[in-house]
Amino acid sequence: MSKTVVLPQSDSPSVVASVSFWQAFRFWLKLGFISFGGPAGQIAMMHQELVDNRRWISEGRFLHALNFCMVLPGPEAQQLATYIGWLMHKTWGGVIAGVLFILPSLVLLIALAWIYLVWGDVAVVAGIFYGIKPAVAAIVLQAAHRIGSRALKNGAYWAIAAAAFVAIFALNVPFPLIVLAAALVGFIGGRLAPTIFGKADAHRAQSHPGGAAIIDDTTPIPAHAIFSWRRTSQVLIAGMLLWLVPMAALTLMLGWAHPLTQMSWFFTKAALMTFGGAYAVLPYVYQGAVTHYGWLTAGQMMDGLALGESTPGPLIMVVTFVGFVGGYTKAVLGVDDVLLGGIAAACLVTWFTFLPSFIFILAGGPFIETTHNKVGFTAPLTAITAAVVGVILNLALFFIWHSVWGPSGFDPWSAAIALGAAGLLFRYKWKLTWVLAAAAAVRRLWLTHYSAAVTDTAPGLAAARTAYPLALTGYDGMAQELEFDKE
Repeated sequence: MSKTVVLPQSDSPSVVASVSFWQAFRFWLKLGFISFGGPAGQIAMMHQELVDNRRWISEGRFLHALNFCMVLPGPEAQQLATYIGWLMHKTWGGVIAGVLFILPSLVLLIALAWIYLVWGDVAVVAGIFYGIKPAVAAIVLQAAHRIGSRALKNGAYWAIAAAAFVAIFALNVPFPLIVLAAALVGFIGGRLAPTIFGKADAHRAQSHPGGAAIIDDTTPIPAHAIFSWRRTSQVLIAGMLLWLVPMAALTLMLGWAHPLTQMSWFFTKAALMTFGGAYAVLPYVYQGAVTHYGWLTAGQMMDGLALGESTPGPLIMVVTFVGFVGGYTKAVLGVDDVLLGGIAAACLVTWFTFLPSFIFILAGGPFIETTHNKVGFTAPLTAITAAVVGVILNLALFFIWHSVWGPSGFDPWSAAIALGAAGLLFRYKWKLTWVLAAAAAVRRLWLTHYSAAVTDTAPGLAAARTAYPLALTGYDGMAQELEFDKE
């Protein structure tokens, strides 16, 4: 295992000389606990920390990796963390980064799901996390501004970003189609006008106020990231075995029809369908988990979605809640071990959901690294970056609307938190962890002194059941015929 990434000689005094494995470990662990706000917010946090503050990776290398993750099925923020961890510290670096990104959410959701089933409601917990949402909206808006100011280098990229925003905001075009269209425009543009579509990343590191990054645009590809068919085959075989062995063991020990086996198979299929983020696959999960298998009710599904939105980690972690509730209520390990059955189901579901993401990154990463600075490959990915700016802006507006104008109307406290967070980020350059902590503290203080108004401004799960189906239908157009039970 590589323990240290060493920086080539640099005259910049602001550049850190190296990043040890355990320095990176501590960062990925912290990120796992503060990664609120869905993929846009999580990518914004990584961008600010890794590109702007720590200078572990350059803007160009960060966006090159992000573009690759955006075209893969699965949670792009978790895949991006895995990619950067792998690039810095080989295979184990990627595994640790990806696992720590979801581990806190896994433990937290298992605990909350247990509380939910035993006591019947987690509105208090949802209310506490509710205060973070306005700050997350400001974080996402800052991400759109920060990435856009560097990625939109000419009129062509501005046009792509504007078209992507209109497509998803006004026309409700599915996100995967936007990515594919942007890639096609970039591919054609890279051939017809390489001077326009090939220069967006040029001299980015030199112009950054922090100086050169540890993994810079000109840093040679490390030995472990050089593409070879032999290594790719090894990763694919290992990944297949990591899927096949537990699946075969479940089938032989419990039978194909057992809920644990069916959950593992179902969420393997769901993992391969998550193009465009969790919202794109949630109707499929609902149809299978609620309608077909009956692992949980529609109301429980929406409660789980509310918790998934309110806790750190990718939104697709809602599958952990689905698995726990299904394993617990179906007593998959017997009526005397319902808690153990819920934990086992939650862990299995999470394993089979995220395993493909690790395989995609560890197998495909070396090929993507070989395409760095090659216009024929980078032009489509750079065009995707421009489109992502438009999509992030749409998400920022979506978050602002749903945090400031809730089901009960205008929420002045949420608006004040959002404006305050924006000021701290744009004007005073506060760290994201400080902003999130301040937002949670302000909201908690308000809840303590004005608890009688909680049901109006922080309605928790009951309001979420009303609001989130609208988000589902609005984001991917696949759930038009699904009607969720509202209490």
